[in-house]
Amino acid sequence: MKVLIAVLASLPLLSACASTERTRTEVTTWLSPLHVEHALVGKIWDARAVSIITQIQLLTVLKDSRVVILGEKHDNPDHHAIQREILAELSASGDLRAVSFEMLDSSQQAALDTLAEVDLGSESAVRTHLQWDDEGWDWDLYGPLVMDTARAGVTLRAANISTDEMMAVYGSELPEEVASALGAAQVAKLHTEIDESHCGMLPESQFPAMVRVQQARDASMADSIDAGAQGTHALIAGNFHARRDLGVTNYLPAGAG
Repeated sequence: MKVLIAVLASLPLLSACASTERTRTEVTTWLSPLHVEHALVGKIWDARAVSIITQIQLLTVLKDSRVVILGEKHDNPDHHAIQREILAELSASGDLRAVSFEMLDSSQQAALDTLAEVDLGSESAVRTHLQWDDEGWDWDLYGPLVMDTARAGVTLRAANISTDEMMAVYGSELPEEVASALGAAQVAKLHTEIDESHCGMLPESQFPAMVRVQQARDASMADSIDAGAQGTHALIAGNFHARRDLGVTNYLPAGAG
């Protein structure tokens, strides 16, 4: 089973390889100014082939993958534009079966299950129905992804744990099958990453709980993916969750990653 992980750091928008049956507006400029002049911006790097590939090659791999994990920097508008193009391509070809979102947690799954009862012509109605977390996730960035997916009739899944679940994990041990998904070296690496991400200001006593929360989130994202069914299941999540060494793929069924 193929799992395609795309960490959206420098991928181009996919206008050039759109189906000839559809018309696209080609995007020729980046919205984020960060490193925009770098030679690798707009290039697609295939880590397995250790080479740059074309947009058409990328789409071929995507359409042949059961699981597609689209990593992102949450506040980068270019990443969300690329995600939207990728999902549109998969949907138009009939390959996209479901999309899981880190931005939706388990407390919102019931609302997702009844989304068909909502007027999909109204973004505000969908946003209200889902009780979207505007403080945590900018609807202007994620709304188009949610609306496109819903209007295409593609299943939406909540990938994250709820606040209540997070607090429970913070104060207790993980189930063995989740805790054992990472080895000692990986856990040590997570400790280092947590320390660096908090600028060395987080007490070391907090590391185990933070690791448990990270593992619980990744396990939840993996559980939201039906990797054995036909078609492609996409996950929209932060780049850290998309990492093959520490992220979601460690919690997918054996043989899926």
